[in-house]
Amino acid sequence: MHLLYRPELIIFDLDGTLADTIADIASAVNRTLAHFGYPQHSTESYKLMVGEGFRILIQKALPNEAANDERLVQSALDWALREYAENSLVETSLFPGVPELLRTLARRGYKLAILSNKPDQMTQAMIKALCGTIDFVAVWGNSENRPRKPNPDSALRIAAMAGALPERCLFVGDSATDMLTAKSSGMTAVGALYGYRSREELEGAGAEHIIGAPLELLDLVGASSAP
Repeated sequence: MHLLYRPELIIFDLDGTLADTIADIASAVNRTLAHFGYPQHSTESYKLMVGEGFRILIQKALPNEAANDERLVQSALDWALREYAENSLVETSLFPGVPELLRTLARRGYKLAILSNKPDQMTQAMIKALCGTIDFVAVWGNSENRPRKPNPDSALRIAAMAGALPERCLFVGDSATDMLTAKSSGMTAVGALYGYRSREELEGAGAEHIIGAPLELLDLVGASSAP
C-alpha cells in the first residue's frame, strides 16, 4: 500500500524505531537498581517500560513503595543517567535496514526529523554517532523547554520548522506513545512492529499503517520505485 501523498516530513522515534537500544538501557538501569539494593529485571521486560522518558522508566523499574519516594526516584534517576551516558553505545546499533532507509529517503529529498523522550543531549549524541551523515530538520530529545510525547507540541514545532503541514507528515514509532503523538498532532501514525511493542498496542493507539521492517517504509511512501 502506498500513501496518497508524498510526505512533506517524516518524524522518527529513536529507541525501538531507528536504534535497538534496549540492552544498554537495561544494563544501566539494572546497575542502578543493584546500587540501591533493589531487584533487577530482564532485558526483555524493559521493552515494556521504555518510551515515556527516563524518570518514568525508573519509577516503573523500582518497587512500588520506592517509586513513590520522590527523593529516592531522583537519586536513582541521576545515577541511571550517569550510567547510561557512559555506556549508551556498548551494544546499541541501528536496526538492520535503517541505514539504507535513511540514506534513500535523504537522497530522494524527503525531510527527516527525530523526536524522542530520551534526554536531549543523549539523543543528539547518539544520532551523531549512528547517523552522522544524515541531515535532519531537527533531532530533539526530552528537554525542560519542551513537553514529552505524546504532547503534540514538539511534533508540531518540528513540522513548522520544516514548512510542512501536519496532515502531510508521517510520525513513525514503535509504541502507543508515538501513535498518540501522531494522532494528537494530526499526522499519519506509522507503527514499527519490529520494535519493542505489539501490533495490538500500536493499532489500539491509532496506528494507520504498520511496517514489519524499516525498509517497508520506502514502499509506503512510494520511494522504493523512485528514480
